[in-house]
Amino acid sequence: MPEVLLELHWPDGEASRFYSPSTIVYEFLKPGETLTIAELEQRGLAALSEASERVRARYGFACTRTEEEASKLQQRLARYGRTDRVEVREFSHTHHPSSG
Repeated sequence: MPEVLLELHWPDGEASRFYSPSTIVYEFLKPGETLTIAELEQRGLAALSEASERVRARYGFACTRTEEEASKLQQRLARYGRTDRVEVREFSHTHHPSSG
């Protein structure tokens, strides 16, 4: 399956990566947009849940890495106020032929 890495630029100037095992993430997070922490929480967690379900539908099991990503995201989100803003940027898009 195609994997997606997005780069998140946080209110304090730090950047981090956001991993999804599926391009479904683009239906929730678009490179170039700026979201509040509250919006990122809602959309980011929904994207990870949907991506995990796509993996389950294709391979018969959920993607455990999406659970790890959701946990990391929630920990990071807790550092900021709900109305602080995060910028979503493109990081990379890769495809691993061995995984579909």
